[in-house]
Amino acid sequence: MPFFVKTEIIKKEYLIKKDLRNKVIHDHINWIKKLKQKGVNIKSGFLVDEFQIPGAGGLLIIEMKTFKEALQIIKNDPMIKSDLVDWKLNQWIDINQ
Repeated sequence: MPFFVKTEIIKKEYLIKKDLRNKVIHDHINWIKKLKQKGVNIKSGFLVDEFQIPGAGGLLIIEMKTFKEALQIIKNDPMIKSDLVDWKLNQWIDINQ
């Protein structure tokens, strides 16, 4: 099954709204846990710079049969639903296959 990658950057206006950002991230983590409990192969995390400082955005990897199925699930991400991030979804093509 193909893998799909969602890249995201937190919108600047949310960088100063820590309480709201932290609530949405907490909701996102719970959303990921529920998908895993349903058997979805999904990974999610945030990016840090060379000094381990977060703020460069995040990455989510999900295994689905089609782009359409991946998009349907991703659109329910609390980070997207709350408009916290600018995001993009792409299929990942493994050149070693």
